[in-house]
Amino acid sequence: MSAASQFASCCRIAAKPAQDSVRRLWHSLRLLCILSSALATSAFASTSLAAANADLQAGKADEAVTLLSQALNTDANNAEANNLLCRVDYGLQQFDQAAGYCEKAVHLDAQDARYHLWLGRVTGERASRASFLSAFSLAKKTRQEMESAVRLDPHDAEALSDLGEFYLDAPGAVGGGIDKAGGIASQLDSVESARAHQLRAAIAEKNKDLATAEQELKAALAAATHPAYQWMAMASFYRRHQRWSDMESALKSGEAAALRDKHAAVALFNGASILVRANRQSADAIRLFQSYLASPDKTEEAPAYDVHVRLARLLSQTGDPAGAQREKAAALALAHDFKPALDLKN
Repeated sequence: MSAASQFASCCRIAAKPAQDSVRRLWHSLRLLCILSSALATSAFASTSLAAANADLQAGKADEAVTLLSQALNTDANNAEANNLLCRVDYGLQQFDQAAGYCEKAVHLDAQDARYHLWLGRVTGERASRASFLSAFSLAKKTRQEMESAVRLDPHDAEALSDLGEFYLDAPGAVGGGIDKAGGIASQLDSVESARAHQLRAAIAEKNKDLATAEQELKAALAAATHPAYQWMAMASFYRRHQRWSDMESALKSGEAAALRDKHAAVALFNGASILVRANRQSADAIRLFQSYLASPDKTEEAPAYDVHVRLARLLSQTGDPAGAQREKAAALALAHDFKPALDLKN
C-alpha cells in the first residue's frame, strides 16, 4: 500500500464514531493523520522537483516537463515548479512561454533572488528578439529584474556578473553604462574575484584597451577556483582578435583543466563553440562536444539536446550525414519539439 493510501485509510478509521471516553483520542489521531498526509505530500513534491531539476541539468527536457506539469496540476502556486518550468522553456528557446512561468514564480515569491535573475534572463532574450519599441521596455525590465536579484542577494556571483554584463552592453537610455559595470566589478571583488577580473577585461576590451583586457584575463585565471572557464574565456578573447596560436594553446589548457574538474564540464562546450565560431579545427570541435555529452556533469547552461544539434551540424558539414542524423534523433529524443532540431535537414 502506498504512503498516500495508508494515510487515507488512517484518516477514514479516525473519522469513525467512537465512545465519548475515547472520542478525543480519535480526534487527535485524525489531526495527526491530516498533518502526516500534508507532510507526505510536501515530501513527495520536493522529491518530484528534485527529479525534475536533475532532468533539467541532464538535458532531458521532455521528462522534466512531464514532472513539472504534474507538480503544477497538484499545486499551480508552487513557485519553484514555475521557476523550473521557466528554465526548461528557456533552454528550449521558447522565451515568451518561459516568461509566463518566471513571472508567476516572482509573483508567488518576490523575495527569491534567483527567481528575479531568471526572469531577467528570459526578458533579456525576449528583448534581443523584439521590435525596437518592445525591446526598449523589455530591456528596462531586464535591468530591473537583475537589479532586484542583486539587491536581494548581493553575494550571488552569477547575478552580479549578469548585471555587470547588462550594464556594459546596454545603452544609457535603458540604464546601461560602463561606469555602472565597473561598480559591479568592485562588488564582485569580495564575492568571486575571478569574475571581477573577467568583467574588467570585458570593460577594457570595449574601451579598446587590449593589453589591459589580456592582463585582467590572466588575473582571472590566477584567481580561478575552476580555471577551465577562464582558459576558455581567454581563448575566446584570442579568437576575437585572430591570435590563432594563442587561442589553440588556451583551448588545450582549458580542455585539460575541464577534464580534471567535474564542476567545469561546460567549459568543454565553450571550447567547441569557440572553434565553431572561428571556423577552425572542426574535428577538435566535434571531439569537445562529444566529451561534454559523455560527461555525467552536464548542466542547463549547455542543454544536451542543443549540443546534439550543434554536433549534427558539424557532422553534416564534415561529410557524415549518417552521424548528423543520429545526433538529430538524439536531440529529439530529449526534447521532441526543439525547433532547431526539427529544422535540421534530413
